[in-house]
Amino acid sequence: MNAVPQDVLAICGDIKKKGGRRKVKKAIKRGIIIVLVLAALLGGYAAYVFKTYYRLPDMLTLEVKRNGENSDFENGFKVSPGGAYFIMTYNIGFGAYRSDYSFFMDGGKSSWGKDEESVIAAVCSMGDIVSTVNPDFVLLQEVDIDGTRSYHTNQLELMNQFLEGYYYDFAQNYDSPFLFFPPWEPHGANQAGIATYARAEITDAMRRSLPISESFSKLVDLDRCYSISRIPVENGFNLCIYNVHTSAYGGSDEIREAQLATLYEDMAFDYKRGNYVICGGDFNHNLKAGAQENAPEWAYPFPRESLPEGFHMAIDAAMKESVEHNTCRSAETPYDEETTYTVTLDGFIVSDNVQVNFYQHMDWGYEFSDHDPVLMQFILE
Repeated sequence: MNAVPQDVLAICGDIKKKGGRRKVKKAIKRGIIIVLVLAALLGGYAAYVFKTYYRLPDMLTLEVKRNGENSDFENGFKVSPGGAYFIMTYNIGFGAYRSDYSFFMDGGKSSWGKDEESVIAAVCSMGDIVSTVNPDFVLLQEVDIDGTRSYHTNQLELMNQFLEGYYYDFAQNYDSPFLFFPPWEPHGANQAGIATYARAEITDAMRRSLPISESFSKLVDLDRCYSISRIPVENGFNLCIYNVHTSAYGGSDEIREAQLATLYEDMAFDYKRGNYVICGGDFNHNLKAGAQENAPEWAYPFPRESLPEGFHMAIDAAMKESVEHNTCRSAETPYDEETTYTVTLDGFIVSDNVQVNFYQHMDWGYEFSDHDPVLMQFILE
């Protein structure tokens, strides 16, 4: 067999090298195109998120509605000095936080509720709890009215089935664009808020905007706010019920102080006018006196020294055994009674002309939400 001439071998080698270089160049071009396409998609998505971001205006008048008719309310429910009334606050966690649920923003796995049936069952169970206790006033937080994470269930309508005859108002504090994180279960687009219910007529209601961080975190945090619902008292003054849900994620000392300062200004103004003030909800601060060891950032101690003159923490009037159970659990993992971190984030601040007669952390074992409700009985002096 004749040997291949060296010049032919050299030519073949050159062809092979050129072919290899062409393949490398094509691979690089494909890589560049993919990177450019991804960059364009990410840039377009970022533009979409920033363009659709907005905050509701401050001092927004809220519509007050009557939730159907009820024979118990035919003669009108009146609020009087010396009368004893019950009020409950409950963060319903958009119906997702069953005891086996963990939330991705706390380091857990899930972004949505388990399924639509689970979400509806949780909200209806919490509605049944409220209906059974039958308080005169109810404050709810994290109520979805249309959300990817809650399978587009209108939870305000669900709760209304259990609160027949109450007056109520709703203040939106979340309306996100479609969020594509976490990648395994995008949080989606969600609209939610806080709801206040009262047996007595709410004559006017207002939504007040709270200061929030101006960093990128504002795109994933709530449009923080509180609502003020005013109810006439028979002595000519008003019972002013504040429903609040302050910042948790990415909070800073500056934002915490600014939010409380804004809240306090309105509360003090109402009190100085002779009105009765009750502020309740999810404060995202540890309301119990004394620091807790190894507390996460979202369990920041409530700065009691910052309370304005004429106000006090309602929990201080409670019997110790009534508040041993904490109102909120960590959602980093499913709930475990032995190991899960718990803290009291929910409760009430009252003006000095409101006497706390009874105070109870209700223990439902976080079966339906990562929060359990707080029930208080009060008397207007």
